[in-house]
Amino acid sequence: MNDIWAIILAAGSGTRLAEATGGERKQYLEYKSAPLFWHCARTFSRVADVRGLVFVFPPEDVPAMDKKLRQFFKTEDLGVQWTVAAGGERRQDSVRNGLTGLPKTCGRVLVHDSARPFFSARLVRELIDALNSGARGAIPAVPVTDTVKRVAGGMVAETLNRAELAAVQTPQGFETALLREAHERALAEGWEVTDDASMVERLAEVAVVPGEAANVKITVPEDLKRLQEARTTVPCTGWGYDVHRFGGEHDRPMVLGGVPIPGGPAIVAHSDGDVLLHALADAILGTFGGGDIGTHFPDTDPNFDNADSGVLVREVLAMAERAETRIVHADLTVVAQVPRLAPHAAQIARNVARLLGLEQHQVNFKATTEEKLGFTGEKKGIKAVACVTGLREM
Repeated sequence: MNDIWAIILAAGSGTRLAEATGGERKQYLEYKSAPLFWHCARTFSRVADVRGLVFVFPPEDVPAMDKKLRQFFKTEDLGVQWTVAAGGERRQDSVRNGLTGLPKTCGRVLVHDSARPFFSARLVRELIDALNSGARGAIPAVPVTDTVKRVAGGMVAETLNRAELAAVQTPQGFETALLREAHERALAEGWEVTDDASMVERLAEVAVVPGEAANVKITVPEDLKRLQEARTTVPCTGWGYDVHRFGGEHDRPMVLGGVPIPGGPAIVAHSDGDVLLHALADAILGTFGGGDIGTHFPDTDPNFDNADSGVLVREVLAMAERAETRIVHADLTVVAQVPRLAPHAAQIARNVARLLGLEQHQVNFKATTEEKLGFTGEKKGIKAVACVTGLREM
């Protein structure tokens, strides 16, 4: 009964933004190529304690969004359980419906507005720590910096002490049973509230943790500028490793970096056996989290029998481009006792640079031995490692 789930509220109508967005609901607006609710899901998934998510959408959107979420999780598995619930007329109705989607093992729940896509995993952990320390409810809040006055009839009625005031955010965390009780009371007694803490405060004390200035809510047209922030370029590194054993006269002739190596031992391989380009392809995939070449080009597929590894490199480069990653440097090492590769080093480096579309100084190639140690030292095979640097648009 101690599992923690999060309810992501994405059922609002967004009337204040309707004209600026062309009628599109704000929870479906995209930020960095993903809808706001998915950014929220990503953040929750980065906290190990969060076991699952309940997405709450407008009732008429539930079938379509359930299908879309299946696609999202297939492309980017967040490693959490999930389900979908239909929203209600008011925010508190949507939360109550979301609570029905929680499993019996959920002892604590976090409730979050999908229009706040900029909150951090740190904030989620702060809330969970507060609950773990005995709080029955916990909310994030930031100090009010402006002077706040109570106004009545167009006149100042009172100046409030801002030292005692705070602006409250989501996510908010609660004991699941307590939040359910609060919603049942609200329904029975006709409470109208703007957040869940307003209900729970009537039943129990609610702790406060420091909120985040960046955790703003997309509410009015001016807020849309926050979704158009300049993209940043982030350096990324991929590492690749590959091994092939030496074979007999009927196996593949040795090729390294797309360069034939006359007199080199034959290679046992499904493709052309270019150990260097295989390591390079894996390293390129590593720069954008693209998996490995065994997944994309399995050796069980007859289409890749004796395949040109240069073609495979071009394929993974195209994947990198689609992932908005630009390769800028490659450092390559081949480890083999035989053959002697120094006479071929410059040509291999030039050919790899050509394959990658880089200047020659952006590709470094080295060859070494393992001093007759291991399988390479015993002349049983060859291996290669590659370190690739890329720049990715985020």
